[in-house]
Amino acid sequence: MKTRLPRLGLLAKVIIAIALGIAAGNFFPMWLSRTFATFGSIFSSFLGFIIPLLIVGFVAPAIADIGRKAGAMLAATVAIAYAMTFGAGMLAYGTSATVFPRLIETGSYYTAAGGGADMTPLPFFTIDIEPLMTVMAALVLAFVLGFSCAVAPGTTPTLKKIIGDFRNVIQLVIMKVIIPLLPVYIFSIFLNMAASGTVAPVLATFIKIIAVIFVLHIGVLVLQYCIAAIFSRRNPFKSLWTMLPAYATALGTQSSAATIPVTLERTIRMGVSRDTAGFVVPLCATIHMSGSTLKIVCCAVAIMLVKGMPFDAMMFAGFIAMLAITIVAAPGVPGGAIMASLGLLTSLLGFSEADNAMMIALYIAMDSFGTACNITGDGAIAQIVDSIFASKSAHKRLAN
Repeated sequence: MKTRLPRLGLLAKVIIAIALGIAAGNFFPMWLSRTFATFGSIFSSFLGFIIPLLIVGFVAPAIADIGRKAGAMLAATVAIAYAMTFGAGMLAYGTSATVFPRLIETGSYYTAAGGGADMTPLPFFTIDIEPLMTVMAALVLAFVLGFSCAVAPGTTPTLKKIIGDFRNVIQLVIMKVIIPLLPVYIFSIFLNMAASGTVAPVLATFIKIIAVIFVLHIGVLVLQYCIAAIFSRRNPFKSLWTMLPAYATALGTQSSAATIPVTLERTIRMGVSRDTAGFVVPLCATIHMSGSTLKIVCCAVAIMLVKGMPFDAMMFAGFIAMLAITIVAAPGVPGGAIMASLGLLTSLLGFSEADNAMMIALYIAMDSFGTACNITGDGAIAQIVDSIFASKSAHKRLAN
């Protein structure tokens, strides 16, 4: 009887790719290193081509689907989810900009590269695959298409089907091409860094910031439930304890969508009305991305510090404001949030393909924590929305 070996998850594959890349960088002959450098260059070019299409494929259908649920509760839920996502991002920036300079030596990447830059493997050739549009153009197009379907659903059924089918195409490309090849791409990047002598500061950065991000995402959840307590007058720590099974489920599944049944049940158990919970929880599984934004911002600040890149609060405020929109509906695929953010990292923060590869590796290493933060925070949003609209309903009954 044949025994099937357990399938490795994406996180395990990325960790193995990093370890193998570091080891291979120390003994691979130059021709083999250059072969992987060539692959990395081509894959990076393809990734740059697909990112604007990914933004259109994710954001347009999400706006079209949300538009079907018109009403004040929708507007309130979207506004609160966006505010919490933006707030988590700015809190992450403030914490990172304050704490990370004490943990990370600024410019250590270039210091390490000083003695090994000549050993950097160069690709044999490159293929430039120009994107069909810029990231900003993709966002504008996504909004135009999505709002057209949302405002006039009766007159745009064909368009809605087209953008829905396009989303399926993009998801298929990600699941069948990008995700399977991603470990090889990360292997090539870390092989390159090991050969050039820059891997040490990157690994040191990994270890230091993961601990900070873990503590920070717990702090964000406590803050969100304290804010919710102002509206609901419920004990925030008791509410968090009630949501613990949803948090644990998200850690295990790494999927907001797969955790919805548990999140819904625990949100109702907190005292949120069944109707409100049934509306808010599935919606926020798509649009509330506090944990993902927190991770992306912290990792971006760390990489910019280690590479000595200049940044300030205004730069990151604009980045976070755009990021909170761009990663809408990204939970549909593994690592979707970081994939959708690559264009913004390049256009707004000046990241290179190697920087983006490090961002992917860092993000995936903490993927479960970000997902758990996202879905657990959905309960806080549901409390706020329920309190607002329950209060309005009570006033209407008294008036009558």
